Amino acid sequence: MDYEYKLIIVTRKDLSLSPGKLAVQVAHAAVTCSLLTKKDHGKWFTKWQQEGAKKVVVSADSVHDFRILDKKARDLGIVSYLVSDAGHTEIPAGTITVLGIGPAPSNIIDQVTGQLSLL
Repeated sequence: MDYEYKLIIVTRKDLSLSPGKLAVQVAHAAVTCSLLTKKDHGKWFTKWQQEGAKKVVVSADSVHDFRILDKKARDLGIVSYLVSDAGHTEIPAGTITVLGIGPAPSNIIDQVTGQLSLL
């Protein structure tokens, strides 16, 4: 299947999270981005869902990269959400762990994240 829409989750290479902690952070971003896109871009959300709700996890070097990607996504009109940890387990409160972008049309979202490597 050729997917026209996708949701991207960007992780940080400079954080050492356990697999479980990372999974939870990715889930936070996916749920929040999905809900925001449904509210702000209903047609994108519906088409993404109809295609199977493709999600891709990639990585960036640091939180500094998140700021650049977040701005680029917002400038293109794509939902972008920074997950900030509550600090109850592995990392200090307020640590930004992942960045969710989309779901959005692949040709637009690739302008933001197309250069990033898969996790």
